Amino acid sequence: MKYIVKGGEPQELIDFRAAATSDWTPSYGGLTRIAKNAIKESLMKEQGYICCYCERRIVDADSHIEHFKPQSDPAVDPLDFSNMLCSCQKNLIKGSDRHCGNLKGGWFDEYLLVSPLDSACENKFAYKGDGTIYPIEGDIAAKTTIEKLGLDINKLNNLRKLAIEPFLDDGLSKEEFKQFVEGYLQMDSNGKFNPFPSTIEYLFLELIA
Repeated sequence: MKYIVKGGEPQELIDFRAAATSDWTPSYGGLTRIAKNAIKESLMKEQGYICCYCERRIVDADSHIEHFKPQSDPAVDPLDFSNMLCSCQKNLIKGSDRHCGNLKGGWFDEYLLVSPLDSACENKFAYKGDGTIYPIEGDIAAKTTIEKLGLDINKLNNLRKLAIEPFLDDGLSKEEFKQFVEGYLQMDSNGKFNPFPSTIEYLFLELIA
């Protein structure tokens, strides 16, 4: 899980809320297509186009707006941009495993769900060379988060393993390996992160220090 620094809410959302009248109260369900698209694009951009939970690459067609604290909580404002993230899996393919926000659904526990909005979130998870994820030092919140979001399903383990494999090339010199790791962890010119940067950072960053 990679720490997400929230940006300002899009102007389209500000305008949507500002249109409230004595006869009409803005609601998440009533969002215009323009406002909802602007929210989604803002979320994807601030996350570097990777899922807020698993760090898989996200595209508009296979992602959804995720409320970290569920809308079902009466204390939550569904239009609060600071509570919105972008998670992968919009439309499930029949027979595929649910994970991330799709699996989380309306579950929430402030003590047991690690938040990607917490600057310490990256220090709660560890990874192995085969792509598996596990909690650091038996962290209960990290352990529960992995279970509730399905971060350890075979699909995600295999995708992380694929991301790891190029770094195991014995043909790379020390300098080439250093440049490879550092380059992978940077956003590209389009503002996109490579998939699973936390996995690569955990496994390889100390090797180039």
